Amino acid sequence: MKRYQRILSIFLLLFIWQQSRAQQTQQGQVSFVTSQNVYVKFDNTEVIKVGDSLRIGADNKPCLLVDDKSSTSAVCTVINDCTVAKGDEVVHTTKKSTQSKDVDVVETPQPTRPKPVRSTSENTNETSGPFQEKIRGRISASSYNQFSDVREDRHRIMSRFSMTADNIGDSRFSTEAYLNYRNVILPEDSNFTGRTSMLNIFNLSVRYDIDTTFTATLGRKINPKAPSLGANDGLQLEKYFGNFYVGAMGGFRPDFFDFGFNSDLLQYGGYLGIETKGDDTYSQTTVGVKQQTNNGATDRMYTYLQHNSFIGDLNLFGSMELDLYGNQGSETRLTNMYVSARYRFSRAFDLMVSYDTRKRVIFYETFKTEIEQLLDDDFARQGVRIRANIRPLKYVRFGGSYATRFQENDLNKSDNINGYISWSKIPAIDGRFNFNYNRNESNYLESSILSFRYSREIIDRKLDGELYYRMADYTYASSTQERQQSYYGASISWNISRTWLFSINGELSQFEEENNYRFYTRLIKRFYSK
Repeated sequence: MKRYQRILSIFLLLFIWQQSRAQQTQQGQVSFVTSQNVYVKFDNTEVIKVGDSLRIGADNKPCLLVDDKSSTSAVCTVINDCTVAKGDEVVHTTKKSTQSKDVDVVETPQPTRPKPVRSTSENTNETSGPFQEKIRGRISASSYNQFSDVREDRHRIMSRFSMTADNIGDSRFSTEAYLNYRNVILPEDSNFTGRTSMLNIFNLSVRYDIDTTFTATLGRKINPKAPSLGANDGLQLEKYFGNFYVGAMGGFRPDFFDFGFNSDLLQYGGYLGIETKGDDTYSQTTVGVKQQTNNGATDRMYTYLQHNSFIGDLNLFGSMELDLYGNQGSETRLTNMYVSARYRFSRAFDLMVSYDTRKRVIFYETFKTEIEQLLDDDFARQGVRIRANIRPLKYVRFGGSYATRFQENDLNKSDNINGYISWSKIPAIDGRFNFNYNRNESNYLESSILSFRYSREIIDRKLDGELYYRMADYTYASSTQERQQSYYGASISWNISRTWLFSINGELSQFEEENNYRFYTRLIKRFYSK
């Protein structure tokens, strides 16, 4: 029997070796990240095609989809819910002929930052006009099923649709959409009386390019120059004057309870800013003012500032909101402020530090019966976070973060420590192993979570698999009893084609005498213009 196992192992190793010889890998690097696109710098993109998928480092699942390319860079969108940051290494794998010679991986030079895409004549091909069609989107359907031996079963069906269609038919019209539908299936004897079917529209808008520097957008949309302001149901105008821009918006806030349309919540405002860019620098600063009403009366009036810049390997971001309307009519109040800095010292080490201070936003008309209580408890909750990522070896990464939150009255205090080790391309078995530890202490809970995860590509660019184990220990402040919960899981992801993906995840959760079985199934269809 052992002899047959040795023979089988030899054939398996030969198969893996042959597969590695039949592939050509090309390395690139993420040089710029926006709210919609990721830009990747390569030595050349001759073998990369629109619609190809890229992987982050040695990750086994595709993380980026190529939407467009030039001779040395690719414009991509994020897929599979991956987290992407400037400086991440990107790998493109291409099948090559068995008769071709081995090609050494070319080291990518230090990247230069591509300019952000904006509909101006300098970014377009003169022979094809200033407005070129570019469509990309995704439709997904998923189900979440839980079976328990001590509590009622739970089932949920969800579907999402997202699309960005720029200059449809090479016209001046563009559209964006992001919709989410959820349906909860309850047992016949359930006592639940809330909503079980919900359709949320987070983005549904049409844009018209009056010219290459002036745009008008109608519908529900979050303005990328002020995302903290939330969605606006109405009209938004924006005009560029060289590096400077001005904008105006008017419409309505979504309803507080169901995120639907509410004509009582009129809002309007304007902003101005400056955007500069160079070979290795980019900066965008926006300042604006906004007034929100409820049934015609002032609910909130505030000004905001947002800044985002890249200077070489340094990324700075800041956002601030200052309320101009208070209980006495002319009070000012710093509602929130967030600043962060991320510096990439080398390809092997980067560091990020952030600070935030936040107060609860007070809408004086909406919460007028609770104003005195809210102002009495008007404490700022503050937070500091530091995170580092280190890559001592080509396929080994580790990192950690520490975050603390505190408040003047010592409530809502928490400390969180997180650390991870990741090892890719493991000898003999290949794949990727990840170890993660998280420790959290707050006023009401102490918890420790330990997780192990192994993932690998089973069939080249077709089938990925994953196994994981997670153990959670936690103790409530109101009890001295320590509780422990274990999770065992496995998942399979099948790339049916370039645009179709099917995945299924199964998990067993054990807590004392309770067993819960969970299954998460998802089908995704992507589409894009040729």
